[in-house]
Amino acid sequence: MRKKPTIALMYDFDKTLCDADMQHYTFIPNLGMTSDQFWSDVEQFRRKNYMESILGYMYYSMNICKEKGIPFTKEYLRSTGKDIRFYKGVQNWFSRINKYGESIGVNIEHYVISSGIKEIIEGCDIKDEFKKIFACQYYFDESGEAIWPKIAINYTQKTQYIFRISKAAFDESDNKKVNDKMSDRPIPYQNMIYFGDGMTDIPCMTFVKKQGGISIALYQKGQKNKVTDLLLDERVNYICPADYQEGGDLDALVKCILQKMQLSHSLCLKQRRQRQRESKKNS
Repeated sequence: MRKKPTIALMYDFDKTLCDADMQHYTFIPNLGMTSDQFWSDVEQFRRKNYMESILGYMYYSMNICKEKGIPFTKEYLRSTGKDIRFYKGVQNWFSRINKYGESIGVNIEHYVISSGIKEIIEGCDIKDEFKKIFACQYYFDESGEAIWPKIAINYTQKTQYIFRISKAAFDESDNKKVNDKMSDRPIPYQNMIYFGDGMTDIPCMTFVKKQGGISIALYQKGQKNKVTDLLLDERVNYICPADYQEGGDLDALVKCILQKMQLSHSLCLKQRRQRQRESKKNS
């Protein structure tokens, strides 16, 4: 029986699946701040202390919660994910695309690769839709309080997780498997689709596109200009409105891409069998 190809759909999170930064909905309001004020303070803090941007916002978030008497625990962070608002169609997107994949003979796997906080994503409505969530994480002490960034993923480091998905090297503490040479990958790069929303996704978008996969830049209504240059500069294959509803542009585009990937897989198998027959004939 012919093995079905597996296709990975990989998503940034903030402004790719939801309409704002994940901290915007509950985390920042609980601090008594606006989003603009919070991120301005983060920027001033990290520049003053010469900190990398992701480590800067992770430290600032933890520290300001402690200053305000908010328990910075895994449970608290998860609770701030419950009010995240997703784009139209997101919440039934995964089951719908999975079903379509089955109908054309492919397996679909969904992944998050985010510079946001994993513990917040774990509190949202769609957390169970993903095979793996790769995002920044904290180390929690015995009392349950966060005391240190355990994993920090900046915009260039996100590409590491494309390698991990391709090789099924999901243990982030294992640096060997992700770097091992592998001739037959569980998910080849040409069977990948990356969804992002802008500048912070450029390393992933560019890499996936160059390796034969597909990169899609999404934009909110009235903000097409923010991603047009990505297409003109050939960093992405497509730009599309951030609307996941059935029958919409993104829905139709992804289904066409999946069809093309399935046909390409079938053609490769046919060519491989032909080479094997010729090899046996000549031996």
